[in-house]
Amino acid sequence: MSDSGSGNGRARDYDAVIVGASLAGATTAILLGRAGASVALVEKQPDPQAFKRICSHFIQASGVPTLERLDLLEPIMEAGGVRSAMHAWTRWGWIEAPPGRAGLGVNLRREVLDPMVREVAAATPGVELLLGQAANDLLHDGGAVTGVSVRAPSGEGTELRARLVVGADGRDSKIAELSGVKEKVLPHGRFAYGGYFEGEQPKYSPDGSIWMLDPHWGAAFPTDSGLVFYAAMPTMELLPEFKRDPTAALISYVEGFPEAPPIHSAQLVEQVLGKIEMPNRVRVPTAPGVALTGDAALATDPLFGVGCGWAFQSGEWLADSVMPALRGEESLERGLKRYRQLHKRRLGGHAFMIHDYATGRRLNRGERMMFAAAARDPKVAARFDRFATRQVGPARTLATTIPRSLIVNARYSRRRRQEDAPAAEGQAQAAVR
Repeated sequence: MSDSGSGNGRARDYDAVIVGASLAGATTAILLGRAGASVALVEKQPDPQAFKRICSHFIQASGVPTLERLDLLEPIMEAGGVRSAMHAWTRWGWIEAPPGRAGLGVNLRREVLDPMVREVAAATPGVELLLGQAANDLLHDGGAVTGVSVRAPSGEGTELRARLVVGADGRDSKIAELSGVKEKVLPHGRFAYGGYFEGEQPKYSPDGSIWMLDPHWGAAFPTDSGLVFYAAMPTMELLPEFKRDPTAALISYVEGFPEAPPIHSAQLVEQVLGKIEMPNRVRVPTAPGVALTGDAALATDPLFGVGCGWAFQSGEWLADSVMPALRGEESLERGLKRYRQLHKRRLGGHAFMIHDYATGRRLNRGERMMFAAAARDPKVAARFDRFATRQVGPARTLATTIPRSLIVNARYSRRRRQEDAPAAEGQAQAAVR
């Protein structure tokens, strides 16, 4: 990996400067570099092994094609990655993963994943990884963004000039702030704690399991090295208990699940970590000369496990959208518009539904209807799985799932009435006698 050290204080020219060398930024850099662009990949952390510590690490099935395109899926599996479907407990029963395991995501700890992705980016021709450099300001010429200035811990700065500046620097994006894009901050009514445990595996391992406790939520994600990540996302009323003793509270919370996984016999291998303030942040993902990707563009409720997958996917969409402009085949404005429209079309509906549930509310009537049907009918479960793994959007899911859910639940109610009728008749006859 290359490291710019403290910088040389002079301007340097690239096709694109990407601020943030995590999943989204590294993905964008890899694909731009492979397409022939010169890229500066800027990372404020000086350690190439740095990784995001508070994350469920789960990559939804929707993000797996991007991993395959990046040639990362095979190395991930060699590093111990686990391909996982998802099973969901509801008060109507378990929603089982469909046969064939079509909706397989990937579980690999960020401690392993982040350095791997960053190393692939650094080894890509045309990509220069600049470690230990923090974005300081955007460069302008006549109102147009022409690059970004970065600063090393020593205080020495470097001007990185480029046609495109990419903010891949997370939910608190400095590039988003500097570019002045429009932003909406939406409330979040839950908090999160989680930890890695070693020992007996949960019932559905290697698949993941979630518990829709309505309104609370919990999960068990088997991952590499035989570990299981147990997660709790209750509403704020339980926060004092977790603040007092995060480890004891997490274990007690998971032990209270219906058909609880075996956390009682497992050993905690790392400190239980938590995050309390998790507002949903929605930003317009482009400005003149600037694009945002990953959490910098859209930071949503981690309950749905979309962050990692959307980071890979949005990085791919951005690279594909702007590469014609960086080759000189069209205007950058056109490429950024293409990315903005694609980002909204692919993620807007999902984000709307996620943000609505993130308030901490209970399941609404329509959700209860579909969850009940999915627990009772394999076809509804399969459609639910494709939506939950973000392989299809809400509109298509609702159009195909609601009609069948109504039929499934009506049949279930009729069957229950028929089963209950003999008992009711017997009780009536007994009363007459």
